[in-house]
Amino acid sequence: MTPVRHSEPDEPAAPVAVDCRRAPDAPRLGAVPGLPDTAYDHDGQLTKRHVRAATLGVLAPAPGELLWDIGGGSGSIAIEWMRTHPSCRAVSVERDPVRAERIGRNAERLGVPGLHVVTGAAPAVLAELPPPDAVFIGGGLTAPGLLDACWAALPVGGRLVANTVTLESEALLADAHRRHGGELTRLAVAHAVPVGGFTGWRQAMPVTQWAVQKAERTIDPRPGADR
Repeated sequence: MTPVRHSEPDEPAAPVAVDCRRAPDAPRLGAVPGLPDTAYDHDGQLTKRHVRAATLGVLAPAPGELLWDIGGGSGSIAIEWMRTHPSCRAVSVERDPVRAERIGRNAERLGVPGLHVVTGAAPAVLAELPPPDAVFIGGGLTAPGLLDACWAALPVGGRLVANTVTLESEALLADAHRRHGGELTRLAVAHAVPVGGFTGWRQAMPVTQWAVQKAERTIDPRPGADR
């Protein structure tokens, strides 16, 4: 056996280059938001690919910023936020311990092991978290005080995005839109599927999205009050 010779302190270090190549049959995981749904282990609680890409677009991650992902589900929003830049940080809040553990596994597998997963119910656990630059609410909108607590935690210039498919949560978003402004958007995605010997469109449940950037002045909903 030939002994390994270690460099002396005054000797220059020898560079080592590693060529990493994706196997031909490996899934292609791009650097931009919108990974395939199959990239995630999930139980159905997953922000689907096209809605996820649109959501990250309005969350607008920037280097060094911190995201609160409320109702983490599979962790897809927090994971893809962190994948946009090595310095991006995220906290995923999930009350179900099985899902919380799954979020950690997804983060590890998709290259962002630094994702901080908090197992607990919002808004109760939010007071323990560092202040966010952006907040995403993907679940639990009807929890008393959740939307107001997230809004209060945001600094001026912070972004809040909330998605829902239920009428009850949609009513809350409509009220928040009246009070704080922003944009209300309905996202609808359909996929082509076999219909007998033909092909037709299968519509996914439409997603109502409220996206807003916090300003110094809050809109007063009373007629004429903000003139």
